[in-house]
Amino acid sequence: MPTPDRLLFGGDYNPEQWTRDVWLEDIELMRRARVNTVTLGVFSWSALEPEEGRFTPEWLDDVITLLDDAGIGFFLSTPTASPPPWFSLAHPDALPVRADGVQLSHGSRDTYAISAPAYRDAARRIARLLAERYGDHPRLRGWHVHNEYGTLDLGPHAAAAFRRWLRGRYGDLAALNEAWTTAFWSQRYSSWEEILPPRVTQYLHNPAHALDFRRFSSQEMLDAFVEQREEIRAAGSTAPVTTNFMLPTWNHLDQWSWASEQDAVSIDHYVDTTGPDGEAHVAYGSDLTRSWAQGPWLLMEQSATGVRMGDRTYTKAPERMIRNSLGYIARGSQSSLFFQWRGSAGGSEQWHSALVPHAGGDSRAFRAVEQLGGILEELADVTAPPEEGPVVAADVAILWDAACWWGMETPHKPNDAITYSDRVRAAHRSFYRAGVPVDFVAPGADLSRYRLLVLPCAYVLEASSASWLHDFVAGGGDLVVTFLSGVADEHLRVVTGGYPGLLRDLLGVRVEEIHVLGPQETSVLDDGSTARSWTEVVAPSGAAVLARYTQGPVAGGAAITRHDVGAGHAYYVSTELEQEAWDAFLAARAADVGATATLAGAAEAGVEAVLRRGRETDHLFLLHHGEHEPVTVQGAGTDVISGGSAEAGLTIEPGGFAVLRLSRGGPLPAIVAAR
Repeated sequence: MPTPDRLLFGGDYNPEQWTRDVWLEDIELMRRARVNTVTLGVFSWSALEPEEGRFTPEWLDDVITLLDDAGIGFFLSTPTASPPPWFSLAHPDALPVRADGVQLSHGSRDTYAISAPAYRDAARRIARLLAERYGDHPRLRGWHVHNEYGTLDLGPHAAAAFRRWLRGRYGDLAALNEAWTTAFWSQRYSSWEEILPPRVTQYLHNPAHALDFRRFSSQEMLDAFVEQREEIRAAGSTAPVTTNFMLPTWNHLDQWSWASEQDAVSIDHYVDTTGPDGEAHVAYGSDLTRSWAQGPWLLMEQSATGVRMGDRTYTKAPERMIRNSLGYIARGSQSSLFFQWRGSAGGSEQWHSALVPHAGGDSRAFRAVEQLGGILEELADVTAPPEEGPVVAADVAILWDAACWWGMETPHKPNDAITYSDRVRAAHRSFYRAGVPVDFVAPGADLSRYRLLVLPCAYVLEASSASWLHDFVAGGGDLVVTFLSGVADEHLRVVTGGYPGLLRDLLGVRVEEIHVLGPQETSVLDDGSTARSWTEVVAPSGAAVLARYTQGPVAGGAAITRHDVGAGHAYYVSTELEQEAWDAFLAARAADVGATATLAGAAEAGVEAVLRRGRETDHLFLLHHGEHEPVTVQGAGTDVISGGSAEAGLTIEPGGFAVLRLSRGGPLPAIVAAR
């Protein structure tokens, strides 16, 4: 992505909700807070095109002029995530259809059928009009195409497009019938017209059918994104193009394929708990996005003052907002952008967090925004990535694969309570708690920079992945594989002969039976670890047993094994270890390969330490998430925020933070006191 000359600071700006006198107040508040970037037009379609074919951009011209005069740049969004009422009335076939066959009515955002020709035509048209008018504006930082792609449609347009996609994937029906195991339940297809999206049916869907529909949907949305991008380029605009990923508890995109089609990779990310795991969630979202981007990335949205949990929103303290913002930047973000600039007085998200709360600029929350703006200006040089190597160096990687997520969501597995998202986050959380940097990788990726690779519930694997993993281990890498990995091929067909299927030989084990535990049941291993959810009858076939079950029908059997292959080791964990036991196991595996914490002793003191590598200088981010004792660091570096030198000892109070500017590749300071 192009390197900005500063950290981008601001957020979604929706001036169409306000009168011009409020715009003038907004500009003054932006100046006070040192905002340098806003995102315009995300949900502005009806204001820009109030009726089909009538384009009314004059209000946007006025807003952009005000921003320009104030020296504030902008991302311009194509507003296609929220078609206006006239469009839905004129093109009812372009409304999405749910899995139960109900066609949704207009009344919210995201009410579009991605495959509908009328929708795609209208989306291309509005993208082209915006690009022709604003594409060469000197304050344009980039194009924010659409917003949070992810609406699934199972209507007639999707059905036709799905069949076209299947023809391209399989070529003929014989290959599709074989891949989908349609001999089961008399599901053999004799014509393409018989195939529908996986709508609600009598009992269980064919899992291969369901998985392929998810693959198709991701590609169909990507095609729609590319169409808008090409309209922007055809209009002559050379500004970078992105679209904001969204990753809460659902995922409808294959981010690896999307990343390669964007000039910059961006994400909207919201902390999902008021507890300390919120900071681990910041790290998780950041490490994922940096990995998809293969370098620096953009944070397009976060929450300024609220944490939504269940049916209520809890207040996010100002210092936590600043620490979270610095946490994203530490792990590669080039921006600290929020949804939204000013809290809406009406509308569906009127209680959503904002940089300017309902109380206005004279508020504790906005004073924290002003503080953050000053801090980010001091960190301008952090944006230049190193000329060689990663922005955050990691020796450990975790496999991330959307097909595994989608495969795990197909129902009627032995324990449907186990989710891919939970298992991936649990693995990442273990390394976060140990202070060990982590990347994520796609199947088949270059693993030469990593010493340790973890596969949490890699349910779906292609045959080529087995040799890819074998080469990694034989070449000296250590591999940790959990239960429910390698079990199914890319068509969700179980690899027979014993689990973990494709990985049996590499792991040196053969699993004969699965014994699921009840929701409140646990099992104890002979190393003292506690496990839950899932146990197995494991027959080692060359692997050494590291821990055994002590309870239940699997008592005495292998629970955790290690198989030496070439210069490396392949571990198999046949159960869901409780988080603390998982932390200890993965920390030991990291220590085995020499993957150490960024700063020794920091994690134990409640301090998140992240080294962001730069072109001329490095920056050590120290974020004190603890609640009780201050921490003192001593050695190289000057705190960009306070100006204090670490040579004489720099103390960071609970809830506080420091960012030490260091010589490129130079020594790190040390924790010398943590009372």
